[in-house]
Amino acid sequence: MTGARPRAVERPEPRERGGGGGGGGGGRGGGGAGAAGNMTGAGSAGRALAALLLAASVLSAALLAPGGSSTPDLDKKKHVELKMDQALLLIHNELPETNLTVYWNFDRCYHCLLQVLATIPQSRKAGRPGVAAVAVGTQHGSILQLNDTAEDKEVCRLEYKFGEFGNYSLLVKHVRDGVSEIACDLVVNKEPVDSNLPVCIAFLVGMVLVIVVSFLRFLLSLEDFQNWISKAINSRETDRLINSELGSPSRASDPQPEAWRRSAAPLRLRCVDTFRGMALILMVFVNYGGGKYWYFKHSSWNGLTVADLVFPWFVFIMGASIFLSMTSILQRGCSKFRLLGKIVWRSLLLICIGIFVVNPNYCLGPLSWEKARIPGVLQRLGATYFVVAVLELLFAKPVPETCASERSCFSLLDITASWPQWLFVLILEGVWLALTFFLPVPGCPTGYLGPGGIGDGGRYRNCTGGAAGYVDRLLLGDQHLYQHPSSAVLYHTEVAYDPEGILGTINSIVMAFLGVQAGKILLYYKDQTRGILIRFAAWGCLLGLVSVALTKASENEGFIPVNKNLWSVSYVTTLSSLAFLILLALYPVVDVKGLWTGAPFFYPGMNSILVYVGHEVFANYFPFQWKLGDQQSHKEHLVQNTVATALWVLIAYVLYKKKVFWKI
Repeated sequence: MTGARPRAVERPEPRERGGGGGGGGGGRGGGGAGAAGNMTGAGSAGRALAALLLAASVLSAALLAPGGSSTPDLDKKKHVELKMDQALLLIHNELPETNLTVYWNFDRCYHCLLQVLATIPQSRKAGRPGVAAVAVGTQHGSILQLNDTAEDKEVCRLEYKFGEFGNYSLLVKHVRDGVSEIACDLVVNKEPVDSNLPVCIAFLVGMVLVIVVSFLRFLLSLEDFQNWISKAINSRETDRLINSELGSPSRASDPQPEAWRRSAAPLRLRCVDTFRGMALILMVFVNYGGGKYWYFKHSSWNGLTVADLVFPWFVFIMGASIFLSMTSILQRGCSKFRLLGKIVWRSLLLICIGIFVVNPNYCLGPLSWEKARIPGVLQRLGATYFVVAVLELLFAKPVPETCASERSCFSLLDITASWPQWLFVLILEGVWLALTFFLPVPGCPTGYLGPGGIGDGGRYRNCTGGAAGYVDRLLLGDQHLYQHPSSAVLYHTEVAYDPEGILGTINSIVMAFLGVQAGKILLYYKDQTRGILIRFAAWGCLLGLVSVALTKASENEGFIPVNKNLWSVSYVTTLSSLAFLILLALYPVVDVKGLWTGAPFFYPGMNSILVYVGHEVFANYFPFQWKLGDQQSHKEHLVQNTVATALWVLIAYVLYKKKVFWKI
């Protein structure tokens, strides 16, 4: 039966005709010379930006917190208490001698079994319909199917996107007396609230912040404006300074010592630290809750949300930093054996911090080995770092400084010089493909990539993740895996599944190696801005085309869908494509032209491990979290999470000014 999407207007007239049929399935390196002169005011701009960022958080709180209470979340007659992302649906059964069973699910749940929502008794007399009040989700579109309970026959079916805290009625009745056709009319009793309004306000506040800071930096770059400000504040003092041997207070006296300091040491590529900071701050925000919005949480299975972007970008930038820093260290005369020791030590530290400090299974009680989660974010970073860094250490050679300017824009030396590494990575990817699609999994179809649970018609309930989940459960055990996977949200999976599992680590190594390639481009062609940009664009387009081919440009119908839980190869190519395109935008703006210092993201990017571990350890402490007045309010959660994230940016800025960096 064809589904209908009624419009949410007062007393609409959409109808769905009844009928037969049932069932429902539903670093370091060279940089552009043009950036040197434009970075002079980075300190003052950074301080202003950090202060304005905190002010923006307070302003957001002022805009969002007062007033604006949501629609009352308690229907006193039917006693249905609404929570966040829910709406009230009153189902009126006006059919005589017909009990109805209502099935429901989100339309985003791919090939899912519809779940029983309610049973509505028959109408006992004219004008006295059977009524049931239920709460329905509002995060995605809903599928509603009403069946005759006795005959298990479909009465009507419709699709609709409910709004948060809205009040709706579904009227099930005969079209008119004496006619067997049945109509299902959806009526909006009370309009829903706009739950996305706080996000829009926060975004506008952020845009205003960017515009104000950019304008202030532009004014401060004008010498006439600087002189006018100085004279307006203290004309006598200004005249004294101008006539003294100290020289003019304007920036005209600064370039020589600043240029001397910059030439004394190799420039750090700020675009790399800026990109790392962007990924890190977004990671902090989504880990703190992201205002409890579904698009700031990980996708339940296939597809992408904002939260799915951050970790692979962090891995990508880690790969770029590996090559840039390793090349710098080797050029300073460090032996490979000593560098190998540092690599091993750093990898072990990352893994140990992940297991013993930020282990999410602490929420199950005091950590014990029987329930300690072995995989994790830092554990994967440690393993990925070890493999990629050792691979580069074994085969890579320091880049001679004199060769960079001689290379053609069409040279492939950055690829051909790394053929042993490429061969190793391609073999690793072949291992992932072979295990994923050909490893026999007991009770599951070979090559299964689905979520299990109620997905795929409920036929493979315990097959979550296919080979990836099976390998983790076989080698690590259920108790050592993540106990609350995102697949449980839509697909109601019951088996443990870890998104940072063993097979997925193979593809994180591939992701990091693509980051190494970005680092090589930046270093091999550091004096050829055009060559760098051409390569970034080429890699971005090539990987994007690979993603289109693998996914057939669809969320669920491709050969290998984009999937964060599996860290599928299409997920890696898609996020790597975006990463190259982001560097394509950042490099000329930050490092070549110096139009942006990278603030405020540059500061947490310089202290990434400290910010990540700190935000995990202190997540439940004030001022990063406090008791909310309304736990079911998106706006209050958004204010809290935004303030907490801004505080970590401020902490990173203070540590940067104090020259405090946590390196492991």
